Amino acid sequence: MHALSNTKEVREVTDGSFLSPKGFKAAGVEAGIKGNKKDIGLIVSEVPAVCAAVYTTNQFQAAPLKVTQESIAKEGRIQAVVVNSGCANACTGEQGLKDAYETRKMVADKFSLQEHLVAVASTGVIGVNLPMEKITKGIEQLNPGSSAAAAADFQHAILTTDTVMKTCCYSAVIDGKTVTMGGTCKGSGMIHPNMATMLGYITTDALVDQAALQLALRNVTEKSFNQITVDGDTSTNDTVIVLANGMAENKTLNAAHPEWDVFMELLTKTSESLAKQIAKDGEGATKLIEVEVRGAQDSLDARMMAKQIVGSSLVKTAVYGADANWGRIISSIGQTKGAINPAAVDIAIGPIVMLKNSEPAAFSEEEALEYLKGDFVQIFVDLHNGDASGKAWGCDLSYDYIKINASYRT
Repeated sequence: MHALSNTKEVREVTDGSFLSPKGFKAAGVEAGIKGNKKDIGLIVSEVPAVCAAVYTTNQFQAAPLKVTQESIAKEGRIQAVVVNSGCANACTGEQGLKDAYETRKMVADKFSLQEHLVAVASTGVIGVNLPMEKITKGIEQLNPGSSAAAAADFQHAILTTDTVMKTCCYSAVIDGKTVTMGGTCKGSGMIHPNMATMLGYITTDALVDQAALQLALRNVTEKSFNQITVDGDTSTNDTVIVLANGMAENKTLNAAHPEWDVFMELLTKTSESLAKQIAKDGEGATKLIEVEVRGAQDSLDARMMAKQIVGSSLVKTAVYGADANWGRIISSIGQTKGAINPAAVDIAIGPIVMLKNSEPAAFSEEEALEYLKGDFVQIFVDLHNGDASGKAWGCDLSYDYIKINASYRT
């Protein structure tokens, strides 16, 4: 682990993962749900970990979410998380709920855990029952470890239409102890939080008060996972779970702790990194789009406008086609309910100013075309109407998005 010269500094651990914090192991195996691909994964902590979670706002919440919510409510701690891909176990009625409970029990029995210390999650096709024989087979094979290979096995096991694994790791010193936080997630399509078709897992060896952790996750989620969009759809299974097992042996963290801001920065950086990785890996995506709105009356207005812009199909297709059509951007701003002065808006795509005080600015189409050909596109909006700002992330909309989703079940 990197030595930290500044106790307030949060550093990225470039070779780290969600297994870098003390006391965590993982596994991923092929159970046959997705043919010859890994499809059941496990994260386990040496000791029960304080747990916080946020979930989809879709009214059709899948069976595993209900079981996980019940587990966490028991005492606010979780020791293991089991995930299957290839089948969402959503809209599956009483049988789906029974299968989720049975999955939880099998993991608890295998690793000698209390059942309420196991969280379950599923991702994949909606309306299909879990193939329980395959689930049983997969759980029997789980043999968690702490190596980079074990981390990769878990990450592969949770993927659906994702094209890459998503991970990050950060560390800082709190109470003189090195505290590490790592994260991994899956998500590529049906991304339009609050939340998205994403599963996110954040691990840390920090000791944190459960109520403080839950509030922190909810607040950070609003500015990270809930600020990404791929296609405007919200799924039935979306969950982000934070596990804090306390093995760094710092003093209990809460809002009154003098270094609470350091922990909050760890959580913010981890969540933003994972959120941007999801947006970049949107189904069929060729570019990551970041929108920053400045000069708003409040941060909620700024975030809402940024998300409206990055979620616009017209903006997304313009970015895909490298067309500097700023008219689509200002149209998106005007569709929101945020306070604006229609005569005072600036718009820039990358370094190229295209609108100044709501009037067209001369710019080079060739320069704009060259910028938009890159794989990272930034859009800046200044409302000149306040001091607040907000960001959102998304991706372009390509022909491949249609190809992927037209044949998702086949």
